[in-house]
Amino acid sequence: MNPPYSTPRPLIGCIADDFTGATDLANMLVRNGMRTVQTIGVPASSERIEADALVVALKSRTIAAACAVEQAKQALTWLRAQGCRQFLFKYCSTFDSTGAGNIGPVTDALLDTLAIGDDRGFTIACPVFPENGRTLYRGHLFVGDTLLNESGMEKHPLTPMTDPNLVRVLQRQTSSKVGLIRFDTVAQGVAAVRERIAALRTDGVRIAIADALSDDDLRTLGEACGDLPLITGGSGIAIGLPGNFRSAGLLAKHGDAAQVPAVDGLSAVLAGSASTATNEQVTTWRGSGKPHFRVDPLALARGEPVVEAALSFAREYLGGADPQPVLIYATATPDEVQRVQQALGVAHAGELVEAALASIARGLHALGVRKFVVAGGETSGAVVQALRVQALAIGAQIDPGVPATVTIGGEPLGLALKSGNFGAVDFFDKALRRLAGAA
Repeated sequence: MNPPYSTPRPLIGCIADDFTGATDLANMLVRNGMRTVQTIGVPASSERIEADALVVALKSRTIAAACAVEQAKQALTWLRAQGCRQFLFKYCSTFDSTGAGNIGPVTDALLDTLAIGDDRGFTIACPVFPENGRTLYRGHLFVGDTLLNESGMEKHPLTPMTDPNLVRVLQRQTSSKVGLIRFDTVAQGVAAVRERIAALRTDGVRIAIADALSDDDLRTLGEACGDLPLITGGSGIAIGLPGNFRSAGLLAKHGDAAQVPAVDGLSAVLAGSASTATNEQVTTWRGSGKPHFRVDPLALARGEPVVEAALSFAREYLGGADPQPVLIYATATPDEVQRVQQALGVAHAGELVEAALASIARGLHALGVRKFVVAGGETSGAVVQALRVQALAIGAQIDPGVPATVTIGGEPLGLALKSGNFGAVDFFDKALRRLAGAA
């Protein structure tokens, strides 16, 4: 499983609650000079993986909180055995969760596991990602210029975000006291943040929402939290962490942390997300006249041979002397999604689509597809599991939050795993070019 580089011990061990979030985080670490390997789930092997940072990708964002806690603890145990010095729990930059969790329960469990003696521990919660428009001010999360609860996330089918005040949101999920590190404190610099952390801890606060508006704010927070065993947040918080290890002389300089090989073979796009960004990307692909096939959840529920039809469609365009990339999608508008969920139930509708796209991914692989672009966190999880991917080397960024990746071990596959909300309208084309080795 080891990639062709080495470092004495991994420095940062990360636990991500979905697969696209994991690649988003790994991308951020690579961009800041850390050679990074992402595993799909907790590896069964105790063999040491040689990298500066390790990211364990879980599929735990929307499962029962107790199950999410258990998976995170297993990941932490494995990362500690790998020798990691600091740990990061990564969740979505829109704080996707419900009143029952899973961000609060997982954070509590990780703090409990890392606690030393009577010190119950302390961490920050900072989902900020300025490059993609996610900022926090006085505890309120913005998506661009819009509050979280007016951004479209209030209509999310699994984790509707109806409250932009993350102090309130997180406090509903945890018995730990939740506080706030306000922007005016962050703007004063590292020393001020450290003083605020000390005051919060004295007041019994265990988790603090941390404001940030820019990458510089994230660097300030990263330096101020350099001694904390655990940090939680979106991928943006990783901006400020590599510098701590570099200053301490622990992070070696690398020629190109993002170097991965190009992958030969046919190409396909699989889209399951119903987000606005993915809908626009599907519309752009269709509008250009490229081959596309829609997976209908209601047809799946009726037992119609949708998977077989999708693969028959793909075979038509992937075969021959001039193969064309294909898009197979279950992406739909929020109104269409709501109608399907009313007919089938939220969980059953999602399970049908994920199982179908996973089967289609296996069929595409049998047809010779070796480059996959996948849109949606749940879809990405289903696809990488269907393809039996164990680990990924992280390459260069395609769009903010989305890197090219290549599988480690066995026949190489090129994968671009995209969070539903990420990527420009032409992302699918850009991703396929990058996986083929083009800039």
